[in-house]
Amino acid sequence: MKKLNVRFERDKESDDIDIVIRASERDEQLEALLRSLSVTDNPTLTLLDKNNCSFVVDEKDIVFISADGKQVSVTAVNGIYYARLSLQSMEEALSRSFLRVSRFEIINLKMVKKYDFTIGGTLRIEFVNGMETRNSPLHTQETRQNLPLRRSLPRKSARAKLPSLKARSMIPKAAA
Repeated sequence: MKKLNVRFERDKESDDIDIVIRASERDEQLEALLRSLSVTDNPTLTLLDKNNCSFVVDEKDIVFISADGKQVSVTAVNGIYYARLSLQSMEEALSRSFLRVSRFEIINLKMVKKYDFTIGGTLRIEFVNGMETRNSPLHTQETRQNLPLRRSLPRKSARAKLPSLKARSMIPKAAA
């Protein structure tokens, strides 16, 4: 591991932070440093609305992202937007709170309200905005490992429970 030398230089004329890294080569340590520096507190995406006007959307407001052919739709808390990037490029740009659940969808794990396992081995995922999706069977194992533990409660049986034998024997008989 190479030694890191960090220093601060004050520049009263600059409003921005400028980071310059000097190294003999671009190795794994440098790549890790660059990744950690590129993480922001509130990552944003520049997307288009239905009128092709650009909007900046906070990553935390995105519910899920879906692809239909070459069109990538981003469903956010405050509406639906469109991206010029491919679904794969979006997946690479997003933080770890996003998970690909099928060939055509990426979900925001922080927006999952509840989920249920279906008979076919897939998951039915419900989001905080009430919308639902299902994962692909190919992505079930990875999805199960990454979903938060907010699984929905098991469904109640439609049959009414009969009192136990002990409880039935204690019921007084009707007078004849």
